[in-house]
Amino acid sequence: MKSLGKTIAKYRKEHNMSQPELADALTKRGYPIKVGAISTWETGNSQPSAGMFLELCNILGITDIYEEFIGSNPNNPFDCLNEEGKEKALDYIRLLLLSGEYQKAPAKIISFTRKLPLFDMPASAGNGTFLDGESYELIDVGSEVPESADFGIKISGDSMTPRFLDKQIVWVQKTNHLENGEFGIFYLDGNSYIKKFQDLPGDTALISLNPSYAPIAVHEGSTFKIFGRVVG
Repeated sequence: MKSLGKTIAKYRKEHNMSQPELADALTKRGYPIKVGAISTWETGNSQPSAGMFLELCNILGITDIYEEFIGSNPNNPFDCLNEEGKEKALDYIRLLLLSGEYQKAPAKIISFTRKLPLFDMPASAGNGTFLDGESYELIDVGSEVPESADFGIKISGDSMTPRFLDKQIVWVQKTNHLENGEFGIFYLDGNSYIKKFQDLPGDTALISLNPSYAPIAVHEGSTFKIFGRVVG
């Protein structure tokens, strides 16, 4: 069996991607991950989850997973052919497809949905509104919502423009821990917010993207809670 970490590193470098760029690509596809995790995969100290591994292969263009990560596939009839034989086999496949008689019928795509809570009271993207944990409706969502999302919430205000707009629905993964620079839903001293989390030594604050709004400091005596990470 080939080294999973070395194979990931090889393809990442062939795609001219840095570790931070690969982590960002996974995060945008609904798998929030720290840069350090990519490094531990490539050194063999840990491995991605099954879902994250398949998304990695998709990002890196790895189509034959068995061949790339395990070795020669005994069930692949092309393995016993030389290059000329493989080309002749492909020519025959092309002829079969051109005839129109041997093409597979189009697969029927079944749309799977799941129900997620959508909160009625918006998280503030302005001056802050209390997040009522009981006030929500369950709505059907499909593949357009990241798998890691646990609930949705409507934004109110313009403090997070241009990335997040007034009345936009954002999707959130429940967690009580965020890294510096991540976007999240927060409770602070009676109000709830969608903000960028700033967590520096001696300086914890909620940051708006609209420069008209000043940072909101989180003081030592503040009542502060992280509801989750914005994933979509």
